[in-house]
Amino acid sequence: MAKIATMALGLVIGLGLSLSAAQAGDAAAGKKVFKKCKACHTIDAGGKNKIGPNLHGIVGKAAASVEGYKYSKAMQASGITWTEENLAEFFKKPKKFVPKTKMSFGGLKKDKQIEDLIAYLKENS
Repeated sequence: MAKIATMALGLVIGLGLSLSAAQAGDAAAGKKVFKKCKACHTIDAGGKNKIGPNLHGIVGKAAASVEGYKYSKAMQASGITWTEENLAEFFKKPKKFVPKTKMSFGGLKKDKQIEDLIAYLKENS
């Protein structure tokens, strides 16, 4: 009986690790997703602002805080901190998450792409 309980516990732990790894996203795949962002954003440390702000170090940063970038009044007033959860919601529908944002991108439809993009952004934070 103890052997069965140990095996069951191992299975539960293994599944938990698999799920957390899946939820963490794949930074390499996220780099490919970021190609959709490159027209407006850079991600290199010290990179320039383009149509949108440089996104290096964005995870955990306050919204509207990249120096030298002129944000919309809506983004300045948002009070958002770019947690993984907030980024995920923003990437789904930017204009719904921050009405009147300057960001014209319509959003990502696939949760996996969002998870991968966040993993890539975290890797560059």
